[in-house]
Amino acid sequence: MAGRKRHSAEDIVRKLRRADELAAAGQTGEQIAADLGVSAATLYNWRRQYGGVDTDAAKELKELREQNARLKRLLADAELEKDALREIARGKFLSPAARRRAVDMLTQVMGMSERFACKVVGLHRSTYRRLPTAQTQADPDTGLRAWLRSYAVKYPGHGFRRAWAALRFDEGSGVNKKRVHRLWREEGLQVRAHHPRKRAGCSTAPLVDADAPKVVWALDFQFDSTVDGRAVKIASMIDEHTRESLLHLVERSITAERLVAELEKVFTSSGGPPRMLRMDNGPEMISIALQQFCANKVGMVYIPPGTPWNNGYIESFNRRLRTECLNRNHWTSLLEARVVIGDFKTEHNLRHRHSALGYLTPAEYAARCTHSHHPVACSIN
Repeated sequence: MAGRKRHSAEDIVRKLRRADELAAAGQTGEQIAADLGVSAATLYNWRRQYGGVDTDAAKELKELREQNARLKRLLADAELEKDALREIARGKFLSPAARRRAVDMLTQVMGMSERFACKVVGLHRSTYRRLPTAQTQADPDTGLRAWLRSYAVKYPGHGFRRAWAALRFDEGSGVNKKRVHRLWREEGLQVRAHHPRKRAGCSTAPLVDADAPKVVWALDFQFDSTVDGRAVKIASMIDEHTRESLLHLVERSITAERLVAELEKVFTSSGGPPRMLRMDNGPEMISIALQQFCANKVGMVYIPPGTPWNNGYIESFNRRLRTECLNRNHWTSLLEARVVIGDFKTEHNLRHRHSALGYLTPAEYAARCTHSHHPVACSIN
C-alpha cells in the first residue's frame, strides 16, 4: 500500500496559485482539486493554513461590530487629539520641560483643559505642576547657565565639550564635564551633529571585463513588501558573461554575515569563487565581514557612488525582476515571496533567452561556453 504523499510548504504555495488560475478559468472546486491531485478537503485546509484569507465570517462580523462601537465612542476624543497634535511641533518630546511647553501652548492657544492637554502630550499632571529647580531662586547653577548661554551665542558652532574646555582652562573653573553636558542640554544649546557621507569601499582589484564564465559576478539588492506593509529584501547575483542567476536570498532583513554565508554556499556549489565581485557601496558590501571573507579569495570591484549604470548587468536583471515578477504579484507572506521569486530566477536561467547569447538561455550558454579569460596587460614603451 502506497504511503500518503506529503507536500512541502513550497509545493503547497505553488498549487494554491495554480488553483487560483483554474478558478479564474471557470473550473469548480472539485475539478480544481482533481487537477491538482488532492481532495477538496485538503485544498480547503491548505487555503486556511497558507492562504491567510479564509476566516469565520460570523466571528469576523462580530469583531467588526465591537470595533465599530469602540471607535464611535472614541471618535470625539481622537479628533480632538488630532487637532492638538497638529498644533504641536514635529518631533518627540523627550524632556519634561519640552512637554510642559507643549501643555502650555495647548491650554493657551486651543483652550484645552489641563487634564486633556497632559494626556495628549504624555505628561503626568503632578509633573506639570511641579516647578523645575531651574526656575526657582534656589537653583545653584544660575550663573553657570547664564555663562553657557552667552558662550553659545558667541560660538554657535561649538558643543558642550568646547564650552567645558573654555570653563576649565580659560575661566579656571573646576566644573565637571557631565554637569556642563546636563546644563547644556537643559538650556537647549545642542548643536546638530554632522554625519559625513559614508566612505565608499575601495576596490581591491582593477576593472575586469567578463570575457568568460566565473570572471565577474555582479551583486545587488532590491526591496519589496508583503500586503501587511513589512519589508522584503531580495539579494541577487548574476554571472556577467553567462547571465545566470546565482543567488536566491529573500528575507525581511539581510545582514552582512548572512550574505557571507550564502556566498560561501554559492562558491562551493559552483566549484569555486569568481575572479571579481562587482557591487555598489551599500552597507553590506563594504562591511568588514565581506571584506574578510573575500580577502585572498576573490577581488572586489566597487562602482562609483551614484552610478548604477556601471553595474548594468545586475541592474538590467533587477529591472526585469521588478517588472515581470514583483510588480505583477502581491505577497501574503514571506514564504510565498521566496517561492515565486525563486521560481522566477530558475525560469530565468532555464527559459529566458538572451539576444546577446545568441538567443540561448543562460543555462544552455553556460553549458556550451568554452571561453577562457585573457587578462589585458598595459605597458608603456
